[in-house]
Amino acid sequence: MSQRQLLGYSLVLIFLGMGWSFTQPMSKLAVSEGYQHFGLIFWQAAIGAALLAVVSLIRGKGLPLGPAQLRVYLIVALIGTVIPNSATYQAAVHLPSGILSILLSMIPIFAFPVALALGNDRFEARRLGGLFLGLAGVMMIVLPSASIPQMGSAFWVMIALIGGACYACEGNYVAKWGTAGMDSIQVLLGASLVGAIISLPLALATGQWINPMPPYGIPDYAHILGSLIHVMVYAGYVWLVGRTGPVFAVQVSYLVTVFGVFWAKVILNETYVPQVWLALLAMLAGMYLVQPRKPSKPVAPSASMDQIGRN
Repeated sequence: MSQRQLLGYSLVLIFLGMGWSFTQPMSKLAVSEGYQHFGLIFWQAAIGAALLAVVSLIRGKGLPLGPAQLRVYLIVALIGTVIPNSATYQAAVHLPSGILSILLSMIPIFAFPVALALGNDRFEARRLGGLFLGLAGVMMIVLPSASIPQMGSAFWVMIALIGGACYACEGNYVAKWGTAGMDSIQVLLGASLVGAIISLPLALATGQWINPMPPYGIPDYAHILGSLIHVMVYAGYVWLVGRTGPVFAVQVSYLVTVFGVFWAKVILNETYVPQVWLALLAMLAGMYLVQPRKPSKPVAPSASMDQIGRN
């Protein structure tokens, strides 16, 4: 990679981190006036599916519907969208947006023990230290609870961490069992469609349906913008992985966390006590330690979402 290419790819990396982290305050705004998780999940999946369907038509690639492909769509929809987003949207009602961004840094940290359990990775003391640093960061947020007075207890931090654990499991599933011969755009389109099918009856049955007709308010515009940015940035991330490899592209995870705190300050005017900043440093250090070393041989780029997480 030449210096010019490195600069160009680094700029792309920065824009991806800025874009992905921007979806965090959008989620906070989306739940600010009463919208609930199943309704938000349906429209996020529907908006993403519509945009990806257009991309697929332009690419000229169809959507495989064999049993193996349907299984991938279902698993990715459940542990990559429905379950983690249900947890995240509920936690966003009670937690500051910046805290949610900091907790996202647990995704690669969670991924390490899951990878060991599935035989996807080997034990390293350095990475175990990163796991403990990440957990220490969580404890700095939870104890004392005064660090997040809006919450009143550690319960919603634990709920928010469900999302990171799901994304870690999703990435390890893809790493171990693959995507049934599909590329990441096909997987995301299929999973978005399945996610919409699952969440629609849940939204209707629980009274969480969101009427798409105007008038629109800030939560509506925030959710639409966040959903569109999420899909576009994901596509950009896949493009970057294909050109630079996963070791370079995964560095976006640091930017998502740091920019997430920045956007929370700029958009929502959030402030934090000192132990939250210490937690951020501990989690960033833990994330650095658990990252795999650059392989000595070229590897096929992975497009799994666990490498940066999503919301």
